[in-house]
Amino acid sequence: MKEALQFYINGEWVDPQEPKTHDVINPATEQVIGRISMGSSADLDAAVAAAKAAFPAFSQTTKEQRMALLGKIVEGYKARIGEIADTISAEMGAPAWLAKAAQAPSGMAHFGQAMAVLADYEFEEDRGGTVIAKEPVGVCGFITPWNWPINQIACKVAPALAAGCTMVLKPSEVAPLNAILLAEILHDAGVPKGVFNLVNGDGPSVGAAISAHPDIDMVSFTGSTRAGREVAKAGAESIKRVTQELGGKSANIVLDDADLEKAVASGVQACFMNSGQSCNAPTRMLVPQEHHAKALEIAKAAAEATTVGAPGAEGITIGPVVSELHYNKIQGLIQAGIDEGAEVVAGGVGKPEGLETGYYVKPTVFGGVNNDMSIAREEVFGPVLAILPYETEAQAIDIANDTVYGLSGYVQSGDLGRARRVASLMRTGNVHINGAGADFSAPFGGYKQSGNGREWGDFGFEEFLEVKAVFGAS
Repeated sequence: MKEALQFYINGEWVDPQEPKTHDVINPATEQVIGRISMGSSADLDAAVAAAKAAFPAFSQTTKEQRMALLGKIVEGYKARIGEIADTISAEMGAPAWLAKAAQAPSGMAHFGQAMAVLADYEFEEDRGGTVIAKEPVGVCGFITPWNWPINQIACKVAPALAAGCTMVLKPSEVAPLNAILLAEILHDAGVPKGVFNLVNGDGPSVGAAISAHPDIDMVSFTGSTRAGREVAKAGAESIKRVTQELGGKSANIVLDDADLEKAVASGVQACFMNSGQSCNAPTRMLVPQEHHAKALEIAKAAAEATTVGAPGAEGITIGPVVSELHYNKIQGLIQAGIDEGAEVVAGGVGKPEGLETGYYVKPTVFGGVNNDMSIAREEVFGPVLAILPYETEAQAIDIANDTVYGLSGYVQSGDLGRARRVASLMRTGNVHINGAGADFSAPFGGYKQSGNGREWGDFGFEEFLEVKAVFGAS
């Protein structure tokens, strides 16, 4: 069992000011695999003070110094990437293959992207007597979730370091052990004292304290829309910058000229990836009414081919969901889909046969869904797909946009020009055409209640900069 009872503050591992522990549960076994301490506002105050004291010096480091630092971090990350993957798999249930292929490498990719952006970035521009300068925003507070944990930590920490900011991180208490490993990597890489600080805790204690702290200049939050609303309210008191990546209910529009077999089968797989625990998952599949019955057949076969099992088992597609609390939420929404009249095409309530221990969910597909049903409105965050029929392309776009969310969208078509035109009408921060994957150099973020601001690449980097006009400087 991993004991991680200290916080990383001002370059040292320190004891909490008020001892209080929290068990980390393996969702596949329901057994305790680690313990962390839960911080208080006093611990957060100490971390913020360290970050504030470190900012004047670190903000004045050169581009070359920060490039060298990021390079050392990447080297240290590479050396421990296997350990990071194993830790993520154990604490949040990602299949071993996914943890090794995507979860752990995504963190290193963000540090690499930060280096690439920094290498070519110009922090000053001379406009004929006026200099436009871009400077680090200051002390940053990061609140991150459990579903892609190191990814969502690194896409904040890496550009903040590159920009010259100092920071305090509160990772999710559900999957915190990977953040401990990253803190060790940063320490070994020589990150100066106070530049990076880590305090574990929950939202009502440490998260709320970060959001409201007067000495934190910027908060970057990833999590639920409900929690994001509270972060924004607390941050408003001190007029701090708040960027948020929140929930999603992404539509996958399958147009009538798409390869139906390929589009539907790949859409099911994309929805179920990471046990459906991705904010940008394509959880609403929109298919032409005349192809609805055939789409259900294809989706049923794809769902039944989805193998659920222990994260370390060979040949599995998905593992458990993260916790008992989350399992129960998903079960409630599956039952709501049944009660509201949707057709259960595959899966349903309860656990898959033979998996009584662990928080396993049946890969579930609903057909005949309308956009007023709970399973079409609420973020299930599990391996649950809703298939909605539509009559016309215009109606499909209207249905796709009829949501409070706007994080991602998907379009399947045999005509790229048509797909791009449909994509342009979707009110979302991202659109994936014909199964295109993510691009770490492109901006990631949402419209509407899916958040504000952007992460990844140069857009994410610039979130950590203030703009200053200096008149008469040249």
